[in-house]
Amino acid sequence: MPPATQAPPSRGAGQAARHGEPYDLVAGADGTPRVLHRCRALVRPALEEAVGRLHPWVGEMAAYSLGWCEVGGAPAAASGGKGVRQALAVLGAEAAGAPGRAGVAAAVAVELVHTFSLLHDDIMDGDADRRRRPTVWKAYGTGPAVLAGDALFALAVETLAAQPGGAGAVRTLSGALADLVRGQADDLLFADRPWTGPERVRPDEYRAMAEHKTGALLGCAAALGAVLGGACPETVTALDRAGRHLGIAFQIVDDVLGIWGDPSVTGKPVHGDLRERKKTFPVLVALGSPRGGRIAALLESGDAPGTAAGLIEEAGGRSAAMAEARRHIAAVETALAGVPLAERAAGELRSLLAYLVRRDV
Repeated sequence: MPPATQAPPSRGAGQAARHGEPYDLVAGADGTPRVLHRCRALVRPALEEAVGRLHPWVGEMAAYSLGWCEVGGAPAAASGGKGVRQALAVLGAEAAGAPGRAGVAAAVAVELVHTFSLLHDDIMDGDADRRRRPTVWKAYGTGPAVLAGDALFALAVETLAAQPGGAGAVRTLSGALADLVRGQADDLLFADRPWTGPERVRPDEYRAMAEHKTGALLGCAAALGAVLGGACPETVTALDRAGRHLGIAFQIVDDVLGIWGDPSVTGKPVHGDLRERKKTFPVLVALGSPRGGRIAALLESGDAPGTAAGLIEEAGGRSAAMAEARRHIAAVETALAGVPLAERAAGELRSLLAYLVRRDV
């Protein structure tokens, strides 16, 4: 397995931790909050150890999907993602007053489930690239990618089951996975529904899909970290609720970026979601406006995505989407304010949440 590449926490952050002061929340050199680097560095050894227990071929596919190696096993410097769910699990434990290492098993389990879901999602969606390189099914084949995803899920369950109180933690993870599957099923079914008329997808249906597909695992990450950190049930519930609202906001911001984002930042082509005719939140709002018929015709034909983007913005789709994201961020704040949390961890949670929904929109 390739060695860890994440930088350790900065000297200033380490001093702050020793003296019981807040960690430095300023972004690092790559623009991401330092809390993400700190949590990845804490979790990475345990994540590597877990993946190392897999069959070597399956382990290689897992390592490839995590950005650790190339096809064949040579070390890689590819991005393995920001580690948001890892950070939420660690911060969930710290919010309960426990050391961050108490949440490491939760972070490993949720990261494994997240990676499993991406492997299968890429197959279902026919996506050939992720993070600027071939997806696992394109690099290794569909069957091997399915097998690797199954192995990662089994490994996640094994990781949690080995912890004190593991049975309850596994139930929490299983509930989140059931919601994730429900959200993915709805998302796939949305593609076959008409753009207009009584059977069209409504924004409230989209919110429910986003909560299940994206929010459930974010909430589970923070909640599982809190469970392993010894938090009371009220705190666990509040962190789960906060993560679910974050997931909706995150998904809606992603929708905005999928239409109007800078390709150099998003890694996606301009108007990419419109070219793929995705039923995203800004589109669904705009379809309910007087311009909805013309927008639907453009989307159905796949012609002139730039014109469609302009009409969606004129119809209020973009502004409505950002307003919706802000409402869910306010709900996150309400959830966090409703329970006692360790001050330092709460501050880092808020810094992380603000970063996740800003993303240059």
